Amino acid sequence: MLHRAHWLLAVALLLLMVTPQTLHARDGDQVHFGKSITVSEDENAGDLVCIGCSIRMEGTCGDVVAVGGSIMVDGRVKGDVVALGGGALLGDNAAVSGDLVTIGGHLSRHPNAVVKGDVSVQSGALVLLGIFLVPLLPLILIVALVVWLVRRNRRPMPAPAAWQP
Repeated sequence: MLHRAHWLLAVALLLLMVTPQTLHARDGDQVHFGKSITVSEDENAGDLVCIGCSIRMEGTCGDVVAVGGSIMVDGRVKGDVVALGGGALLGDNAAVSGDLVTIGGHLSRHPNAVVKGDVSVQSGALVLLGIFLVPLLPLILIVALVVWLVRRNRRPMPAPAAWQP
């Protein structure tokens, strides 16, 4: 049993060393599920990713991504800002060095807010529905095919006709 534990530990360490550096979080990066992220005015953060929650950024950070939540920027973003399924609000002191993208939400931008990259806003329920439904469409079709095949094979077979010489 101890021999097996050593092999598992060796494989885990090997996988850790082989994985690319892009998969490892850098210092200051934050990834949250369901818990909002707040970066205060005098704080310096890395990339911010929030799934099912919102981001309030008043300091300085890298990229900002919110899926199913909103983003409020009143500080300096050194990368891109992406809100999927939520809106983005750029305050008076907002400065974005990269692109700003909102899909399925709205954009509220103060006149003093600066975005150096491209700004793309795709709002509406139909856009949001398409983003989540299109990837699920093949799965839905496979399930429908399986249900159809099972129902087809469950039909009772007609009784064989009696043989008459």
